[in-house]
Amino acid sequence: MNHGLDPAPGAGRSVAGAEEERLLTTGEFARRGLLSPKALRLYDRQGLLPPDRIDPDSGYRYYRPERLATARLIVRLRGLDMPLAVVAEVLALPGPAAAERVAAYWAAVERRTASQRTLADHLRVQLSGLEGIDEMYRIEQRDVPEQLVLTEQRRAKPEELDRFIPEATARLEAVAAAHGGVAAAPFVVYHGDVNEDADGPVEVCVPVDPARAGELTAAGPTAAHRTEPAHREAYTTITKAQVEYPQILSAYDAVCAWMERTGTPRTGPGREVYFADWATAEPSDQVCDIAFPISG
Repeated sequence: MNHGLDPAPGAGRSVAGAEEERLLTTGEFARRGLLSPKALRLYDRQGLLPPDRIDPDSGYRYYRPERLATARLIVRLRGLDMPLAVVAEVLALPGPAAAERVAAYWAAVERRTASQRTLADHLRVQLSGLEGIDEMYRIEQRDVPEQLVLTEQRRAKPEELDRFIPEATARLEAVAAAHGGVAAAPFVVYHGDVNEDADGPVEVCVPVDPARAGELTAAGPTAAHRTEPAHREAYTTITKAQVEYPQILSAYDAVCAWMERTGTPRTGPGREVYFADWATAEPSDQVCDIAFPISG
């Protein structure tokens, strides 16, 4: 049977006939492109790898051999579990931009994997009744001097914190810049539980030079401020990935378990002390201390 590929008998062949001789059938293209016929049909439907010719009589699909490079690239991108929509983005970009898109995709995968790893650790600890939590978190103590802090406080649920904390911190740091700058690491005080059933309140604090207290009072309602008393605190340091909710709760549990085990009284609400640049930190970088004021 002639599927439109063989030239008609006679002297010489047409240019179209010569082109057709170079085309690959679906099966041959799939085999040489390292993908299955089923995947090739899917990529055709998605517009990623449409055939170069469809025989009008038989409906058979044919591909130019030059398309094999694209087919193999798609296979390798899918090897990264890349969604088809992102694959389409990569294919539409020139080489350097495509490389950057792949790098950005993989960076996001690594961030997600780091977050999922810490979530798995959190779930394991919670489901085992905190077994092994002492090995996961190192508890230390330190003395914290009295601090003058600019503050912003509101009630918030867990899903609101990712927006409230950085936005409030930025507003307070802008005020601090006009009064000598930020004097120490910003921190967030949880005056009540924050979970699916409770909303704090939550207080964002940015320390400033105590000598500027008069300036702040004279400035009026630019930002609320108060004095945070000197205290001793127990704390553990966590990574950016561990800050995510609910896995951050394991760090709180670790400090609380240590206080209970050692008979150390808590004297104030828990807090998160953010000492690193959040924007540039990698998921595995240490960025935050989970701390509780304790009796010294």
